[in-house]
Amino acid sequence: MLIDRKLLVVLFTLISVVCFGQQSSRSENVQNIQIDSLLLGGIYAMEQADFESAIVNIKKAEALSIKSLNQSGEAISNQLLSKIYFERGDPKLATPLILNAIKLHQELQELDNLGQDYLIYSQILSKTGNYERALPFLENAALIFESTRDEDSRVQLATTYLYEGNILQELKNNEEALLKYQQAEAILNKTKGKHSYLLCRVFLQQGRMNFLLNQLDTALSYANKAHELSLNNNYPQLEVDGLNLLSTIYSARQEFEEAFSYLSLYNQKRSSYFGENNSTAKNVAIRNALLANINADDYDPAKRVQANKITTVLIIALFTILCLLALSLYKNNNLRAKANELLQAKNAELMIAKENAEKASVVKAQFLSTITHELRTPMYAVTGLTHLLLSENPTEEQKKHLDSLKFSGEYLLSLINNILDLNKLEADKVEVEQATFNLRKRVDDVLFALERSAQEKGNKLNLEYDEEIPDQIIGDPLMISQILINLIGNGNKFTRDGDIFIRIKQLSSNESQTYLHFEVEDTGEGISKKKQKDIFQNFTQGSVQINRKFGGTGLGLSIVKRLLTLQKSKIELESTLGKGSKFFFDIKYGLTKSKTNETEERVYEIDYEALKGKKLLVVEDNKINQMITRKILEKNEMMCEVADNGEIAIEKVRFENFDLVLMDIHMPGISGIEATQKIREFNKDLPILALTAVTIEENIDDFYLAGFNDIIPKPYKVEEFFFKIHNALKRKNVIL
Repeated sequence: MLIDRKLLVVLFTLISVVCFGQQSSRSENVQNIQIDSLLLGGIYAMEQADFESAIVNIKKAEALSIKSLNQSGEAISNQLLSKIYFERGDPKLATPLILNAIKLHQELQELDNLGQDYLIYSQILSKTGNYERALPFLENAALIFESTRDEDSRVQLATTYLYEGNILQELKNNEEALLKYQQAEAILNKTKGKHSYLLCRVFLQQGRMNFLLNQLDTALSYANKAHELSLNNNYPQLEVDGLNLLSTIYSARQEFEEAFSYLSLYNQKRSSYFGENNSTAKNVAIRNALLANINADDYDPAKRVQANKITTVLIIALFTILCLLALSLYKNNNLRAKANELLQAKNAELMIAKENAEKASVVKAQFLSTITHELRTPMYAVTGLTHLLLSENPTEEQKKHLDSLKFSGEYLLSLINNILDLNKLEADKVEVEQATFNLRKRVDDVLFALERSAQEKGNKLNLEYDEEIPDQIIGDPLMISQILINLIGNGNKFTRDGDIFIRIKQLSSNESQTYLHFEVEDTGEGISKKKQKDIFQNFTQGSVQINRKFGGTGLGLSIVKRLLTLQKSKIELESTLGKGSKFFFDIKYGLTKSKTNETEERVYEIDYEALKGKKLLVVEDNKINQMITRKILEKNEMMCEVADNGEIAIEKVRFENFDLVLMDIHMPGISGIEATQKIREFNKDLPILALTAVTIEENIDDFYLAGFNDIIPKPYKVEEFFFKIHNALKRKNVIL
């Protein structure tokens, strides 16, 4: 409201006096009040459609503003005069005034007023046919009004979109114009106040655009809305435009009686409103256009008179209040400064704590990655030597000890893999594969692998498998194997002389996917209600006594939870102490379109006879690993040479002929990746396989980019080892 604006001016002046010791003269205040009164008088005259009086008042305000060096008053005066001249059809008089208003508002950095200047100038340019020049001013106005979220700015933004649409219409960009009108309508529908004149114009333009785009039903709807608004609010110009549009649309729809009726009404109203002897309707139309974007509350004449009467009293009262406020602000500023210092200190402490936590997380990930790699390397020796010894016809007593060694090695390898899997999951290095596989075969393989350990504890594995489940489904076969191994292994660990039930049934299915329910239930120790909340966290078990009695790391269930989360599923638990536990979850899998029974399950088809006599180079710095790999190859009657590092390997490949290279990655000197890259510079065809304990930092794609043909992760199954060698040689036509 205007009173509020005047009070803000006075308030700013008084604060300047209190805080900085500057004083304004009494005459300047009086002149500013006179300027505001004259401007309000001009706007009041505009409301009464008395434009001559409006021009007189605003010109007086302009002259007084120039005399008192009040640039803001001068700019507003120029803006209002320019708008009146333009709406009355005199753009030549309007142009210099609005340009001066733009200049002054730019200097004063009064953005809201500057945005309105741009709107007026763009209309003037459009009226004179300078459409291309008008668009940049509208774009700048839109940027100004978009930067604030108050009601008036939103209405001004809607006005800007309306004007942009009008120009785009003139430039024949009808679809872009319609989009601007739609944006304007959306803004006006969300505003609290009534802006019926502007909304009526938007409806008219949307009707015209939809008509031009041959969308006649939509055009008719908007034309009717515009006509209704114009009648209800006494907008003569818009009423006439609406009647003309309705007649045009009905004619295009070939509803000629309606078209003629609206055309007759259009001619009648046009003559009545805008005939030579009727200036009243013309003035009303101009008044509506001028005041369309003015908030009536801000220019209430009654409040203008009241403001002049109480301003003097308010100045005295406010001066007293501000003296007290200045003292209070001084004290509050001191308190705020101390609080800010304390807050900054706390923020600094929190930032240090955050950085330390991030560093600790990185160190943990690096440690786990390094330790798992270093453990897998000697585990290669343990599992490899065990395999070699078992293949050399040991005695029954020796075989018993070797079986125990093999079991211990596999158990330790499982622990290492769990730690590495957890580290990968926490680092978001695991992706869900989408492959076709046979679920029943996967489950059978898991049960076969765990059968022996179950028998050793007197447990029986019971599978209940729904035969309605399709043979071929699409998903991640390795993940479901890991999940089932961990859950069944967990049940077996905590159960003795009992049963473990594995239940898999189909909940629903359609042409593209199946929804499966999995359960793993045991008759073991059970888990207390208190511990059930924490059981899926890392390194957590039911109790210290359970950990000592049954062993394990407490990582299995944490890995299960993370793997299921990756597949948009959730692990659930029901358990009673002394009676057992049941873990269950649901997963959606895709279905193949083809009905073939082909499977992606790996079968190691290896022609060992074809491998005999082939010459391989093993690049490995660990002497024990060299010996194990050599013995495994030579047992299959393959020739083998060894290189202790990457430099030796490069020279051997350069001057000798090899059928295949097994390359370790982590070696002193140059790494296996660097060695492979150098070999590829002079030998593109030699099969090179990475034989390495892969860590979390290593991206598998980097191995292939470096020139490797395949990867054999250590420790490995001997069958998989020969399978990959066989495939690499076959692809290079070394063997048929």
